[in-house]
Amino acid sequence: MYAFLLSTAVIFVAELGDKSQLMAMTFATRYKARDVLLGITAATAIVHLGSVAIGRLVGGAFADSQWIISIIAGVAFLIFGAWTLRGDELTDEEAQKAKRSKGAAILAVGVAFFLAELGDKTMLATITLATKEGWLGTWIGSTLGMVAADALAIVVGAVLGKRLPEKVIKIGAAVAFFIFGVILIWQGLASR
Repeated sequence: MYAFLLSTAVIFVAELGDKSQLMAMTFATRYKARDVLLGITAATAIVHLGSVAIGRLVGGAFADSQWIISIIAGVAFLIFGAWTLRGDELTDEEAQKAKRSKGAAILAVGVAFFLAELGDKTMLATITLATKEGWLGTWIGSTLGMVAADALAIVVGAVLGKRLPEKVIKIGAAVAFFIFGVILIWQGLASR
């Protein structure tokens, strides 16, 4: 129980103001809040389960390859930014299918969050906690802490999405992806 409570609190605080919170807000302007939350929860559970395993099995050895993961995630964010700016044109039939499809939004959010969390401070915090605390409590607590913090961002994003024009949202999302991509690449190269 101690591992659960500790990791929930630590990861919730670590996630506040993090790039994935901004991503959650951005995705909530585009997709249903429920789909965004499901995608975040799935990605977080997978990444944090891996983090706990690394923390339990390898301990501090992960820090040596942190820079590579940061660069790969940064490049992915630059690609997401370009893709967001390019935009996609949907036919009326495709738009109707997209509205009915639940899996596409969940998958898009899940993949983006999975990549964003690789090498992120919440992943590293989870690894650190898992080296000292019980793995199950750490995994469930860190996942809950992150999802709770991102749920706050989803609420804000859903409210903003109803008030902002789609072009502003598209440009804002692309700029956010570019900024995070550059930051991740810079952090990766600086820590090498």
